[in-house]
Amino acid sequence: MEWDYIWKAILVVIAGTVLLRIAVRKTISQMTLAETVIMIGIGSLLIQPVAGKNIWTTILVGGVLVGTLLVMEFLQIKSNTFEKLITGKAKVVIDNGTLNETNLKKLRLTVDQLEMKLRQNSVSKISDVKWATLEPNEQLGFELKQAAQPVTKKDFEDFKQTIINVIPSNSQLSHINEILNSINKKYEVESQEDIFAEVQNKVHKNVTPKHLQ
Repeated sequence: MEWDYIWKAILVVIAGTVLLRIAVRKTISQMTLAETVIMIGIGSLLIQPVAGKNIWTTILVGGVLVGTLLVMEFLQIKSNTFEKLITGKAKVVIDNGTLNETNLKKLRLTVDQLEMKLRQNSVSKISDVKWATLEPNEQLGFELKQAAQPVTKKDFEDFKQTIINVIPSNSQLSHINEILNSINKKYEVESQEDIFAEVQNKVHKNVTPKHLQ
């Protein structure tokens, strides 16, 4: 067994990780076309020299590929035309609850595929969508119609204030303010115990298995 294979393999892993870390800061599903090409190119390039003797040249070429990608990304920041050429632009696929068939054909996107993306975003009806766009990374961006939007905390506060202003202070219904406040406090307590709060507090609120810490 040749020890060269071992250190070359280790070097390939380290160099590949560093190069891809510099070039790509997204998941595969979020990559642009240029980033995907570079990732595939570096992967194919680095694995070849393990059995050969040109590993340093290969790493250098990988660095050139990453450098080219960084230059392209810089040019996209400076030029809208270059950005449109390399990355592309979002396309409207739903307009006020109606499918944009022209853009769907251009994108080669079927209605079933669009519905799948909507379901993944907890949207149950196309008619509930005010706008929907397919982004260059194939992700779906959308805005729901006002009637289909969930109630936010601000909406709740506005509703509470409206009720308080309408009901006279000596009315038998004046205690509704206390009820609404108790609901609001309950919501705030629950929001402090969710899994997002654990990230901020850096501690698990609930007991977790020790082997899965």
